[in-house]
Amino acid sequence: MTNHTPRDHRERRRYLAYLLRLWRAGGEAALWRASLESPRTGEQVNFASLDELLEFLRQQTGQKM
Repeated sequence: MTNHTPRDHRERRRYLAYLLRLWRAGGEAALWRASLESPRTGEQVNFASLDELLEFLRQQTGQKM
């Protein structure tokens, strides 16, 4: 078992890595969909729009619009 200290948490926040997948879904007015996968945990998060993806990234990095 790994024991993470508050410093470990801060270090992880200084560097984020994701595998990004983008694809178009739908007919004529096809929308872009996206997913991010963490290479560290394998966790995958899906997004119905690029706006949702950007909002997630803003939250992860503490950025505001």
